[in-house]
Amino acid sequence: MLGQQKHSLAQETPWGRTRMRDQVVITCALTGVLARKEQCPAIPYTPVEIAEEALRAYEAGATVVHIHARTPDGGPSWESSVFGEIKSQIRKRCPVLLNFSSGGIGLPIQERISHITDHQPEIAALNMGSMNYAIYSRSQKTFYHDHVFANPFKDIQFCLERINAAGAVPELECFDVGHVGNAQPFIHQGTLKTPAHFSLIMGVLGGIPAKPGNLACMVENLPEGSHWEVIGIGRKQWDLLGEALQLGGDLRVGLEDNFYLPNKEMARSNGELVAAAVAMIEAQGKKPADLAQTRKILNLS
Repeated sequence: MLGQQKHSLAQETPWGRTRMRDQVVITCALTGVLARKEQCPAIPYTPVEIAEEALRAYEAGATVVHIHARTPDGGPSWESSVFGEIKSQIRKRCPVLLNFSSGGIGLPIQERISHITDHQPEIAALNMGSMNYAIYSRSQKTFYHDHVFANPFKDIQFCLERINAAGAVPELECFDVGHVGNAQPFIHQGTLKTPAHFSLIMGVLGGIPAKPGNLACMVENLPEGSHWEVIGIGRKQWDLLGEALQLGGDLRVGLEDNFYLPNKEMARSNGELVAAAVAMIEAQGKKPADLAQTRKILNLS
């Protein structure tokens, strides 16, 4: 699990003392479950396509790739064998660290976690609370993908125990401030080791809005010493990444979250999004973490 880390410097901010370091971990979320090639031609579906995108992301500077599986026609898949093939195809191409999703709507929790216990990625994403999850079209004045994303405590505990058994680091996905607080019972019972690894997700309808100050609020509520990254959904992502760099966080980009580059052009690959994140990091006088540094930051064996 995550261990205590020594960072190069610390900084006092209006929201409290935050840990800072020169190396920034970049995660790339390659495909997600909702986006389609009709929306963005670069969205990968098959294990080979996903692996090729993983390679592009790694070569551009990402050290972690977040994985969802797809069916050949682009639908979501939770088949363990598909995740196994994705892992095999990526390992043929590069040593990037794997982060498998355990998210899913309307599925038994056992189906959402089996691929993690079967294939043992280095990192496993764990949703930390329930929420309304929707996409709203302002032009059509209607809702799309209007779901209740249910993650009760018993399911969180079930997943966490199996992630621990698989030897993976849990990545705690928090769509609102209350989700951050949901980690506390598991820290108290010893199921979640500290310092923990949080992803602060902003911009999903039903979760915390991607507005100035909200990221700092989430950071302030983290347990002391936690490692964290920001996940911005949609075109406000780039503003959030800049704020995260100021607050000492790490970054996630990728076609799951946002199709567009800072210049508002549609990305032609995940690698282009990673390259844009690298440019932001270097403009702040920092560097993308390499694999060895990422393993140390996350205390991966």
